[in-house]
Amino acid sequence: MATYIVLANFTEQGIKNVSDTLKRSDAVKATAQKLGITLKDIYWTLGSCDIVATFEAPDDVAMTALGLSLGKLGNVRTQTLRAFSAADMGSVLSKVV
Repeated sequence: MATYIVLANFTEQGIKNVSDTLKRSDAVKATAQKLGITLKDIYWTLGSCDIVATFEAPDDVAMTALGLSLGKLGNVRTQTLRAFSAADMGSVLSKVV
């Protein structure tokens, strides 16, 4: 499973209904599970991002489908980052020529 970090910011719609954010995070978890993705952690943050979450997904296609599913609801805009563990990075570095 690949690890992904998602940075999210509330849209105008999302901040107007911010009191629903915990319910929406439960819905994200359920949607992710339908796609074979696990929501590992979610944090509401100060600074340039309103939410930071980590997921484990089988591939980029599943993770892209989740991102699009979240985007079409209109509550957040997301940026998804593929993350590499130390072990993953060791494998990558072993292929560097």
